[in-house]
Amino acid sequence: MWPFTWAVSFILSTFHGLLTAVGMDFNSGWNWVMSIVLLVLVIRIILIPLFVKQIKSQRGMQIIQPEVQKLQAKYKGKKDPVSRQQMAQEQQALFKKHNVNPFMTCLPLLAQMPIFFALFWMLNRMREPQNQAEGYGALSPAEVQSFDGSEIFGVGMSDIFLPAFSEDPTRWDVVILTSIMIVAMVATQFFTQKQLMSKNMSEAALTGQFAQTQKMMLYVLPLVFVVGGVNFPVGVLVYWTATNFWTMGQQWWVIRNNPTPGSLAEKELNLRRAARGLPPFNEAPKPVAEQPKPTGKHLGQTSQPAKKKKRKK
Repeated sequence: MWPFTWAVSFILSTFHGLLTAVGMDFNSGWNWVMSIVLLVLVIRIILIPLFVKQIKSQRGMQIIQPEVQKLQAKYKGKKDPVSRQQMAQEQQALFKKHNVNPFMTCLPLLAQMPIFFALFWMLNRMREPQNQAEGYGALSPAEVQSFDGSEIFGVGMSDIFLPAFSEDPTRWDVVILTSIMIVAMVATQFFTQKQLMSKNMSEAALTGQFAQTQKMMLYVLPLVFVVGGVNFPVGVLVYWTATNFWTMGQQWWVIRNNPTPGSLAEKELNLRRAARGLPPFNEAPKPVAEQPKPTGKHLGQTSQPAKKKKRKK
């Protein structure tokens, strides 16, 4: 984890120095909060290519769902090892044919995990005397002491829900702030997944194993955030809440402007385009018939309209 910890501490130190230079207090908790939010922006911008691959893979998985369902029906009730192996081989061949990788659907989330754990690891070591005396990663001793001593609404960046709740007396300021942040983190995660299922899945993808997997993620991921959130320092809660808001906004933009073919979002986009006199989404424009170009040649008598002959008196 050391390379990731050093990278995270370097980015935080850089942004903290810039914010201090523009007038924010060196020891302010809001300075460190903004530094963490800017860290999120840097990480998510770097991960945009992976997000694009994720979108393509999700749509590919939706497109091949009818074929996957046929394959599942073919081997329904066959639980012997040979049948299972054949089904797995045919499924892999199907993924390869359509250039689909199920692993890519969760790659951006997995790619963020080293950064998340590096920040978690770093925050848990801010209060160690050795790190406060020698610094940690790219953070100087003064920055480590500033981070550890900084507060927002009277709550330190390293404070955690469970220890604060277990203290005698209970530190209600920590409990209330972390609870609000956990609720925001869980709500944004739930809304993001719900938005994907309700608007950006084709009719074929709304049934079968793929739909069941998406429904499971709808409820399992928020539960994971609840269980983990009570053990996360405030700084980690800031990071994860900010990245969830980014994901929610990024997905909303994609669903609104580049929806999955056959989804409800595509129908809504086509209605908006029709209201503006535009063709449906992803529909190729109709070719315009070409008019013959003038050649400039004189066509003789045929080039002028025929004159009526005058009758002789």
